[in-house]
Order: sequence, then C-alpha cells, then structure tokens
Amino acid sequence: MSGKYDLIIVGGGISGASLLYTTAKFTDIESIALLEKESEIAAINSDHTNNSQTLHFGDIETNYTLEKAEKVKEGAEMLAGYLENHDADREMHSKRSKMVLAVGDDEVQKLEDRYHEEGFGDLYPKLRPIERDEIAELEPKVVEGRDPSKDLLALQTPDGYVVDYGATAKSMVEQAKEEASVDVYTGTEVEDITETLDGYTIGTSGGRFDCDVAVVAAGSHSLQIAKELGYGEDMVLLPIAGSFFLADDFLNGKVYTLQMKKLPFAAVHGDADVHDGSITRFGPTAKLVPTLERGRFSTIGDFLDVFGLNLASFLSYGNILADRILLPYVLKNLVYDLPEVGTKAFLPHVQKVVPSATLDDIERAEGYGGVRPQIVDTANKSLDMGEAKLVGDDIIFNITPSPGASTSLKNAMQDTETLVEFFDEDYSFDEEAFREDTIGQFPRAEDDVDPDPVPADDD
Repeated sequence: MSGKYDLIIVGGGISGASLLYTTAKFTDIESIALLEKESEIAAINSDHTNNSQTLHFGDIETNYTLEKAEKVKEGAEMLAGYLENHDADREMHSKRSKMVLAVGDDEVQKLEDRYHEEGFGDLYPKLRPIERDEIAELEPKVVEGRDPSKDLLALQTPDGYVVDYGATAKSMVEQAKEEASVDVYTGTEVEDITETLDGYTIGTSGGRFDCDVAVVAAGSHSLQIAKELGYGEDMVLLPIAGSFFLADDFLNGKVYTLQMKKLPFAAVHGDADVHDGSITRFGPTAKLVPTLERGRFSTIGDFLDVFGLNLASFLSYGNILADRILLPYVLKNLVYDLPEVGTKAFLPHVQKVVPSATLDDIERAEGYGGVRPQIVDTANKSLDMGEAKLVGDDIIFNITPSPGASTSLKNAMQDTETLVEFFDEDYSFDEEAFREDTIGQFPRAEDDVDPDPVPADDD
C-alpha cells in the first residue's frame, strides 16, 4: 500500500473518526486517508468496555468550573445531536436518567450552591434538584438501606446519554467512506513520520504514504510521535488505567458522586451498561501504569520513550505524587485490582451509591478498562488538566482532548478550521451544515413542551 493525499489522519478511535467524518462530509478536501494500526476501527480506548460510556455535558461533573462546563456542553451537544440524527434505533447509545448525588449536610450545601449560586441551574435548563422521595422513584437502590437521618439531594437530568464510542466511531468512518475522496487503511501501523519540503512522509507497516497535511489522533502515542518530530518537549504522560466492577441490575441510569476538585480523574459512579441495562458498572478506578495501552506490555518501551528518563520528568512525577491528596488516592487505587482484597477495598465506593450492596453483589470486570493519559507539564512540574493538543507546521497532534470522547466532534470542528488555514484556504469548511447535522439535532428543553396543549375544560 502507498499513496499521496491532501490529508492523512493517524488513529481510528473516536477522535480520528470524528475528524474523518467532519472533513469528508463538510469540506471539499480532495483526498483524505485514515490510518489505523489495529485490524478494526476503535479497538482500543474507544471500545465500549474500555471507558465509562459517559457523554460528559458538565452538568453533573462537579469538578468542572462554570467556564469549563460551558465549553464542554457545546461539544457534548454536538455528539448527542449526531446520535439523535444517525442512531434512531439506539444501537450506538441509550438515553437514561442521570444524577449527581449529595449525602449529608456538607455535600447537600455544596450541591445547592452549585445549582443556585454558581449558575449551573441556569446553564442547564433540564437539570433540576430532587430530594429523597423522587430519587427513590428513579433509583430505588440509591435510597434503599440508607440512613434516613442523612439529608439527600441530587441534581438530575433526563439527558443521560450512555454511548458506545466504538460503535459511534465505526458509524462515522462508514459514512465518511461513502465519499470518493476517502480511503481507510486498517492493520496499518505508523512506524515513522518525516517532514518533507511539501508535507510529510509516513512510513507504515503497509507501505509509504505522503501528504500535504497530517493529524495524529493516536491517543497516548500522539505525544510519542510529536516528540520524535521535536514537539512537546516540555510534556510527559502520567498514564492512568481505569477498571470497573459489575453488579446485576442495581441502577436504571447513571449516578455520580461528588468529585474531589484537585483530582483530574472521574468520580466513582454507577451506571447501567449501554447494551444491557441489567448490568450495572461501578468505577472507574485510577491506577498508575507504565504502559500506553492497557494490558499491552509491549507499550512499556513506548511509555519510556515519552517519559524520557530525564531529571525534569522524575522531578515532575515526584512533585505531583507528593501531593497530600493525590498520593493517598494513587496508593489506594493500586489495591483495587488485587484479587479478593481489591473488591473488599472498593465496596465502600459502591455503597456510596447503593448502600445495601454487599461483597457477594459485585465482582471485578475482567477485560474492562483502558488507559487515559494525563499530561504532565515538566516546565511547571504539574498536571495539566486541560485539553492536550499540539499544533505544528501543517500537523496537529491530539493527545487527550478534555474531556475525551465527549468533545470529539467539537475538537474535529476546531481542527478542521485549522486545516483549512494549513491549506491556505484552497479548501472550505461548511460549518453551518456541520452544526445542523450535529448540534442542530440536539433536543432542547423547549422541545419537550407540548406546543399545543389541550385547554382546560371551563366546566
């Protein structure tokens, strides 16, 4: 295999698939290729067993500031609109209730302030505070067995999109392949990228490809490739592996707990599986691992390439892990994957959501969980909790767009605008049509109101 293209996208997860869909359907770029090292699209972190299936709107994610929530909201509505538009039979997603739960006076006060004082109630029209009785109607197991003297409050919304991101990525790629301008190569691993006078040459396991412009959307490997080209010298990765525990039919929707604001990791939550509502998943855990892909020891060398084994990297890790909140958190999470002991240690997290849960009710989910790379800024020796994107000369590296898959289409829109600039505006992007296809299909609160209600009988 070989070829010359205007644009090559490296990586067939939800990030690369979103960009392929956006550029294929809404630009006039003449030739586009996607290169994916696995034999199928979305086989690693985008696979539905390897992530929390959550579409993050920022409404129940209590570590988000209002400013971040506003940005995330638009991106989530784009992907939700895509699903509404292209998945009427709900084969790629389910739509269920979701809530963030506060237990006790302190947590309840924090949630009330967030909704009323901080502006989240205004930003999310469908979000509403509910108390014990209504929580019990929606999620009986959340209230069953809970101390009745403990104050309860939840912020609840019907927009609980549970997404199979792998299936969604495949859908996007299949639609993109309908265009004559698009080629997709699976089983094609990138071995090196070399800058040339008129673009880039990409050496792969399947031959050489040339392009004018490139986008690397290969997750953790994006930074590895970026460093080989001289970008991202002040960045390393803190790879975090997430695991899950399973229970039978505990929850109808998604129930979050309050987030610790200093932690960049998702709060432990429970939710019904996207394809089987009788299975409830709890997690994720957050275990530090020296690999770029979960369970693939062959990627230890890749991690070391990114880490660099230099003084700045070691000092940055030391500074981050010395934090009095983060260090105990990391150490606790090492325990959760241990046989028997791990399940017992994790049970209290499950009981925060379902108080009546016992050890016999839960089991560790074998084969579930992926690696989510956290970016470390070695100049400041700190975790960078924002979006990780590097823009170079006619090349973009997407490492871990925050908050991941939820904003994949918004990231694709922004990257497409950058690509048009790379091409000196020889090509154009129909953003209006893109928005109509995505966020234009998202159901608004006013759409739920009966436009012509039956008038009350005067008698």
